[in-house]
Amino acid sequence: MAQKKKKSVKSRAPAPIREMIEELALSAYTEKAYLDYSMYVILDRALPHIGDGLKPVQRRIIYAMSELGLSAVSKHKKSARTVGDVLGKFHPHGDSACYEAMVLMAQPFTYRYPLIDGQGNWGSQDDPKSFAAMRYTESRLAKFSKTLLQELGQGTVDFVPNFDGSLNEPSLLPSRLPHILLNSTTGIAVGMATDIPPHNLTEIGKACIHLLDKPKSTLDDLMHYISGPDYPSAAEVISSPEDIRNVYETGLGSLRARAIFEKEGSDVIITALPFQVSGSKILEQIAQLMNAKKLPMVEDLRDESDHENPTRLVITPRSNRVDINALMQHLFATTDLERTYRVNMNMIGLNGRPQVKPLVSILKEWLTFRVDTVRRRLQWRLDRVETRLHLLEGLLIAYLNIDEVIAIIRSNDEPKPVLMKRFKISDLQAEAILELKLRHLAQLEEMKIRGEQEALEKERDQLQATLGSERRMKTLVKKELQEDIDTYGDERRSPIVQRDAAQAISEADLIPSEPITVVLSERGWVRAGKGLEVDPLALNYKAGDSYQSAARGRTNRSAMFLDSTGRVYCVPAHGFPSARGLGEPISSRLKPPDGAKFLSVMMGDDDDRYLFSTSAGYGFVAKLGDLISRNKSGKAVISVPSGASVLTSAAINSLTDDRVCAFSNTGSLLCFPVGELPEMTKGKGNKIYNIPGAKFKSGEEFMKALVIISPGQKLRVTSGKRHTTIKFRELDDYTGARGQRGRKLPRGFQNVNAVDIDP
Repeated sequence: MAQKKKKSVKSRAPAPIREMIEELALSAYTEKAYLDYSMYVILDRALPHIGDGLKPVQRRIIYAMSELGLSAVSKHKKSARTVGDVLGKFHPHGDSACYEAMVLMAQPFTYRYPLIDGQGNWGSQDDPKSFAAMRYTESRLAKFSKTLLQELGQGTVDFVPNFDGSLNEPSLLPSRLPHILLNSTTGIAVGMATDIPPHNLTEIGKACIHLLDKPKSTLDDLMHYISGPDYPSAAEVISSPEDIRNVYETGLGSLRARAIFEKEGSDVIITALPFQVSGSKILEQIAQLMNAKKLPMVEDLRDESDHENPTRLVITPRSNRVDINALMQHLFATTDLERTYRVNMNMIGLNGRPQVKPLVSILKEWLTFRVDTVRRRLQWRLDRVETRLHLLEGLLIAYLNIDEVIAIIRSNDEPKPVLMKRFKISDLQAEAILELKLRHLAQLEEMKIRGEQEALEKERDQLQATLGSERRMKTLVKKELQEDIDTYGDERRSPIVQRDAAQAISEADLIPSEPITVVLSERGWVRAGKGLEVDPLALNYKAGDSYQSAARGRTNRSAMFLDSTGRVYCVPAHGFPSARGLGEPISSRLKPPDGAKFLSVMMGDDDDRYLFSTSAGYGFVAKLGDLISRNKSGKAVISVPSGASVLTSAAINSLTDDRVCAFSNTGSLLCFPVGELPEMTKGKGNKIYNIPGAKFKSGEEFMKALVIISPGQKLRVTSGKRHTTIKFRELDDYTGARGQRGRKLPRGFQNVNAVDIDP
């Protein structure tokens, strides 16, 4: 049975509607939609414009406040009033985001030169987000915002329709100063971001004046005026001149700032924090270090900040012997007392495209914008001067022929064309004459007109001369820049001091150096007792467990554990449980191979040496410093021959006086100076005891134990219930060359169970 042909969706629609349908591939539609969204976020949300240095929301807030009459000399008004106007007229987005943008422009610890004068709770340096709701705060424009708005109504910028076309708003504000560099700007767009640090107005202004005088100036020339960023806080900028220059040369990089501290008696007083660093966050970070016992040299911490001292954090060292500089270097490295700031001078240029720009390009492009703005202002003024002169010329004709003008107006229903024909005047001049009031017909008005005419003619000549001369135009821009420097300029807040990056004190140096005894049980449980007099054999062990090994050292060192596979593991000694308990499995802190058993524990300095060996009769000497590994899986040290096992390690006191004592399972003992063994970092080692290969493979003979004995010590050898003591001087009877076979022990000691060292 043939299947029925399905009707397409298109065929069901009426013909007129089908003609209106536009078909588009889903991939093409989504690509276009995403690109449109991306460009909107980049151009209309996240990135500032090089002209006025503002993002759209900031520009609209400033403009809306100026339209509300909230100048620097007016009364404060509720911030909700401003936010409502901004959202309803120019920026149809969230009120909280708009208000937060407004708050940032009012915070003197966020903006180097605040644009809004706030009244009420606008947040604090300790918690910038603690500002009150917009229904509680009041605001007006700051005096400095005049540099953005002063020339707004003078034809300097283009006006564009707002989002619904009911009003016009400026596409840019006619900034008299390069705001793009004066106040910090951060933003995240789609696929790009911006982080522009703040600068000092005086330095930037002088660099612009220099660039107007010498357009071919290099970056080094401008850096004679601009020494670096100038943050709202008084913390030091510690980046090197090379790093700062690289940032200005490429528009990318990073800068470092560091808190300022001083000594007051035995206390350390922090008086200035890096930009956007909270004092409470610093206290929290230091307190966390203290609670984690990673800051033992600090005894107390408190915040004494008040209105007179906005930043005053007090750190009390534990004693007068604490190195204050070393302590602060550690805090700089481990807290936000030293902070790195990313620099990405990405902005929208005069061509309408986003681009990361170096310093020289920014200043040159802004000066192009400024010169063009001044030219538009002068041309706007010139047009009005010429229009006014044209009107004054017509009014003067009317005053000179006042009786005839009055007669024409009285005798004609349409006097305008008659006046234009009789006196050869324009439509504008005739309209101005007809709008004259009777009280302006006095004789003195003629003198006022001639006086105004002379003043305007003089102004016209000056405007035309300035517009016609590039040199005069630059001179005017320089003059206005200098006026703003004199009005708003101030001293640098952030000193630039080259310092090396802070280095944290190592964890071992932070831990108190106290004597400790680390005890390892046969089943791999570890614990530590305070002092060097702890008797490991006298401790309690779990049922079925017993003493295996012990090492004496200090809490600021690491304990090293040797397992049955020949691997060595490092664990900080200060974190072991107390010897009063049963301890914890050392395997819980490490990742040993399956079935591995821990044989011995070692402690000491990096230059201390231990002897490592296997039952196959091979071994070598190694320094503890060569065995250090931070890997939980340990470090392979001893190569174990097939059929052999790892023996417990033995500490070496002296390479010249100590002797190696190797015991075989058949009851033989071989002694020789420890200096005959090689010093290695890992491997199989050299032959210690000569065991015939056939006997070792069959298990008939192997090296049972190996110890190191020093002068004055004695060997205690146990075989079953028997034991004997061999003094150091009696070892001569068993001394031979390394790699030989030993001499038999006395009768009854053919099966050695244990070998101990008696002091």
